[in-house]
Amino acid sequence: MAITMNLYYTGADGAARKFAEEMEATGTADAIRAREGNLCYRYFQPLDDPETVLLIDAWRDQAALDEHHASSMMAKIAELRDKYDLHMRAERYLSDDAGVPAHDQAFLRE
Repeated sequence: MAITMNLYYTGADGAARKFAEEMEATGTADAIRAREGNLCYRYFQPLDDPETVLLIDAWRDQAALDEHHASSMMAKIAELRDKYDLHMRAERYLSDDAGVPAHDQAFLRE
């Protein structure tokens, strides 16, 4: 059962975007993507809220997420959150490993 976290970083004067750009530029995001059990680590910006950045962060299971939380990368993330004075909110989702039901697949276009 995979775990997906939607993390919303909000700041002022473009701070959330600068945070995400620094995570990418320093290689911190790539290092997290390379961790065992990471399934997704991508930043997005809502069209209706330029002061917020959404991170979609998915892990194979709770053990992989716990290892990430115990890693030295969390200190770097916390340091950058403080640097850019960001506030956060989180949503947590669990997948059921069944995939997209057939009745929903008709709405998808690949």
